[in-house]
Amino acid sequence: MKKNIVTIQGFSFSYDQKKVLDQITCFIDEGDYVSIIGPNGAGKSTLLKCLNRILTSQEGEIHLFGQKLSGYKQKELGRLIGYVPQGREQLFPYTVYEFVMMGRYAYVPAFSYTTAEDHRAVEQALSMTGIMDLAKRPVNALSGGERQKVYLAGALAQEPKILLLDEPTTHLDPKHQVEIQKMIWDISSQCGMTVIHVTHDLQHLCLGPQKILALKEGRLIFSGPSEEILTPANLKTIFGTAFVFLPFPSSGKKFIVAEAML
Repeated sequence: MKKNIVTIQGFSFSYDQKKVLDQITCFIDEGDYVSIIGPNGAGKSTLLKCLNRILTSQEGEIHLFGQKLSGYKQKELGRLIGYVPQGREQLFPYTVYEFVMMGRYAYVPAFSYTTAEDHRAVEQALSMTGIMDLAKRPVNALSGGERQKVYLAGALAQEPKILLLDEPTTHLDPKHQVEIQKMIWDISSQCGMTVIHVTHDLQHLCLGPQKILALKEGRLIFSGPSEEILTPANLKTIFGTAFVFLPFPSSGKKFIVAEAML
């Protein structure tokens, strides 16, 4: 039986009196791959920031591994959660290796030096993301797809139990979209890491078993296995437009297309 590691109960969050998340309740188990979907402004990115305590609770509770989120010290949280935000830019000429080493902040005491264990974790993260050959290059000299792999490696260097990803393939070319999505799938399945992934890419939801949380206007309107959530009726309720499901010619797997695009 899977172990519950994230519990969100009656959780709400507001910006300047405007409620962005409204009474969210859900449960995530160890090793789950969870995709959060919904239209723009539904509260998807806000929920990730609340899970990572970038934004603090206003109503309701979030528990990680049976403990209130508010009870963790920041470095303790850094050992549990890796986070790759949306639209991140690296403005300073750190090398890839230096940048990924920053992911070890939760393990390195103040005014201390990195250890052999820190270097092992960084090299493992570079290997997992296939960027060992980029280690000495400046991050700001890389392509968008390469930089996204570096950001993912920085999160993996934390050796987290939970990986939070906010639209990690947005603005990438198709080659890097496929590479990074496959990389995330492999990390989740091979390492047993819990992944919570905000996405607008409905197609990858058909590629494997996962749990879907669907938000609309700050409310959780669907929660469950992908095969139960991904129906034309449900998607129309979520996004306010009609979808059709077509078989992919070579595999027969579902291909989701907004009806307005046909």
